[in-house]
Amino acid sequence: MRAGRLLLPALRWREETGFGHEEAAIATALDFGAGGFVLVGGNADAIFQLTRRLRHAAGRPLLIAAELERGPGQQVAGLDELPPPRALASLGDPAMLRGAGVLTAIEALSVGINWILAPVVDLDLEPGNPAVQTRAFGEQPGEVSTAAAAWIIGCEAAGALACAKHFPGQGRSRLDSADELPVVSADAELLRESDLEPFRAAVAVGVGSIMTARAAYPALDPSGAPAACSAAILRILRDELGYGGLVVSGGLRTGPGCGPTPEAAALTALRAGVDLLLCPADPARVASALEREIGGDPVLAERIASSLQRYTAALEAVPAEDYPERLPPAGSSLAAADWLLSAPLLRGEAPRLAQPLELVVIDDEHGSPWVHDALVARGVSLGSGGSRVVLALPEPSMSKGRARLTPESSARLAREAAGAALVVLFAHPRQVRAIPGSAPVLLGWHRQRLMQEAVARWIVGRLDSDQ
Repeated sequence: MRAGRLLLPALRWREETGFGHEEAAIATALDFGAGGFVLVGGNADAIFQLTRRLRHAAGRPLLIAAELERGPGQQVAGLDELPPPRALASLGDPAMLRGAGVLTAIEALSVGINWILAPVVDLDLEPGNPAVQTRAFGEQPGEVSTAAAAWIIGCEAAGALACAKHFPGQGRSRLDSADELPVVSADAELLRESDLEPFRAAVAVGVGSIMTARAAYPALDPSGAPAACSAAILRILRDELGYGGLVVSGGLRTGPGCGPTPEAAALTALRAGVDLLLCPADPARVASALEREIGGDPVLAERIASSLQRYTAALEAVPAEDYPERLPPAGSSLAAADWLLSAPLLRGEAPRLAQPLELVVIDDEHGSPWVHDALVARGVSLGSGGSRVVLALPEPSMSKGRARLTPESSARLAREAAGAALVVLFAHPRQVRAIPGSAPVLLGWHRQRLMQEAVARWIVGRLDSDQ
């Protein structure tokens, strides 16, 4: 029995070395029989070459996964980006969401990625949650269920495996910290009637995999164990929702409810009912521990045998080697971005803008100023003396547990918004409440390059024609 098949280590791209620094980790993973890999970053050519080489070296099919919630360009430079799920769902067109799933799958498969770690089907219920926000389709169970089902149908019809996450729903938690386990305190009846509905919809359309939440649910499991390590919670998925596909963990944590070491946490999760462990810490040690435990624990051996059967079935459902040809981008993602910006402003009316534009960036993360570069490329004059345009980028930070701008940036936003001709909000629409004053507010949805360049096109269309 190759328990290593149940582990998918992460391979992370670096600008300086590409994937070269991962060579030893790749060799170790193939030696213990890893079931595949989770790719983080890279460009289309490098990933195409890497995935072909991985499969050739393994001599067998592999699951190659990546988190592509905003389209393949989210991780793979050179592929198409898409607006965030909340933005696409706001258009109210299930065909758009099916198309997003199709585009994501086709382009991902073209570079050898056959498992899409999306969509997020959590309900966007907690404004202070740094992990959900515009990654979710919405806050109502019905609208999220419809959107998620459409996206999954598109993705899996195009040949890739989809992954509904994060069971049983992480939209009510208020933190996503490496130092503290989020606890969802909602009662069991509310969770079943509300948060579980999108997962029921995903199961009904045959989603290939479901990822567990990194949170505890005392109403569903009084022990306080995280979902990935809770047999009680995973029985709900199997028995109540009737799900027979892959159940996978995200980055599995050590600590209360799972165990003090990566090996202990992995064993606890597998015994609870998880099938595959994504991005495990020290995967070689975990694989060795699993093989040792199997020999003396027939119950665990049977449990792992069931997981291996599901893993094999998932491999048979996706292309093993014959990648589809990636067609040149048809402009659908650009059209979707422009369509989103054609909606009425969040506040006020669309202004006429005078050059030179005074761009003011409010951004705790100090990201790339793609709006600036796109305006310069279009010959727009920038500087003082014309209209002031404030770019507010209060993007949530999961690693920092932050769902909005820091107090310092919020104070600066208040100063700069006074007298501005336009404020562009690259975030969840509810954050408009944090923008004081009466300046018109355009919703840009997300800080990604796709949406920043769409905003630049929108701004060019609002410039006074006599300049």
